[in-house]
Amino acid sequence: MTHPTPLHPSGTLKRSRTDTFEHTINGLLTKRAELFNEAERLRDRQAEIKNDVAALDRTLGTLGYKGDLDAIMPRQKVVRLFGQGQLLRACLHELRHADGPMTSREIARNIVELRGDDPNDRKYLSDMTRRISKCLRKEREAGNVKASQHSGKALVWTAKRLSNP
Repeated sequence: MTHPTPLHPSGTLKRSRTDTFEHTINGLLTKRAELFNEAERLRDRQAEIKNDVAALDRTLGTLGYKGDLDAIMPRQKVVRLFGQGQLLRACLHELRHADGPMTSREIARNIVELRGDDPNDRKYLSDMTRRISKCLRKEREAGNVKASQHSGKALVWTAKRLSNP
């Protein structure tokens, strides 16, 4: 949608009649809502496609296909969510600024929200929780974080305090 630029007959730009940015704010909020709706439609479509692929895989298995389906798939571009060391830094930042011990899922939810991603996406949150658990287990071996039993198999994590020189 294009908007004509208001010009005087002399060709100079007409000034707005308001001293506030209410029209601009309204336009930006409208565009923001449109983008969120489009992102939701794309997520829904992506979920539909994944369900269709799973159905095709089940049908192929039912018909007796024995090959490796993943091996015949075209290569897909790898999307890196974090650069080297970024996830660890984010985890340590969350732990250092926490009021108490945190579970991997709590850390994951905070990082997902901080990145502006959807914290209600269960698969994404589960993947992130698994990554964070692995990252923190390595740091526990290095002695940078402490883990204690929470409930069942769940661990809660705390960062070891940095000593003042």
